[in-house]
Amino acid sequence: MSDNELGLFLRQRREAVTPAEVGLPSGPRRRTPGLRRSELATLAGVSIEYLTRLEQGRDRNPSPPVTQALADALRLSRGERVHLLQLAKASDPTFNCRGGFGPNREIRPAVQATLDLLEPAPAVLMNRLSEILACTEGYRRLMGPAGLLDGGLPSSYVRYIFTDPRARETYPDWDHKADKAVSTLKQGPGRADPQVALLIDELLTTGGAEFARRMDSIPGMADTNGVGRIQHPEAGMLRIAYESLQLSADDDQFILVLLPADDATAEALDRLVGRRPGGLRAVAG
Repeated sequence: MSDNELGLFLRQRREAVTPAEVGLPSGPRRRTPGLRRSELATLAGVSIEYLTRLEQGRDRNPSPPVTQALADALRLSRGERVHLLQLAKASDPTFNCRGGFGPNREIRPAVQATLDLLEPAPAVLMNRLSEILACTEGYRRLMGPAGLLDGGLPSSYVRYIFTDPRARETYPDWDHKADKAVSTLKQGPGRADPQVALLIDELLTTGGAEFARRMDSIPGMADTNGVGRIQHPEAGMLRIAYESLQLSADDDQFILVLLPADDATAEALDRLVGRRPGGLRAVAG
């Protein structure tokens, strides 16, 4: 498994930027899916040799001006810029800004009350192990029949994705969900957290090649929002918009809220949770 998160992120983002996006000709005989190293080096004002060292992990501590130049050249979003800055600062792989604290499984009363107020929307409280600590009744109605909550709480979302065959039936876009599950697991301290390291080692065996490949190729970028599909055994195909609400650093948890992304899904969720029509309104997908 790769321990070169900075190099992995730089390479992935370089390959995602097309020449046209940065005003370069595409050319008929390109072997790389995005920018060449030489092109990114020129745009960022660094040498090809230095960029190669960064991508290969032989240099893991670029200066702030170089980090900014790379972010500009790669057209990074605000979230991606923050992630790049964190990777550049974390040159010591043993450094963990969370100290010796393990993943938090305690639920503050105010957090539980907030979750309760989100009814009838499906919503769930999770920690950095991707453990489901608490959820709304709407979430139970949505995900319970898929087997995600079998055995009660806490339940492991990432284990479900990689070890339960029902996950592939539940998520038609399973590959995307698997990518995001690994991204969530890798963000923050990653293997520097002993409990995260244990879970990663477990999934390298139980999750097989699908998990191992992603650990080597998917950077730890948080998945904060988007639209996905869920195949529900009773309600059929649903288009779900999701939004992640980060709690404080002391909580080290987040609330994931799921909302209907179209009118048909809103009606189906209303029937599923037993609410009056219009109880859940569709949001723009």
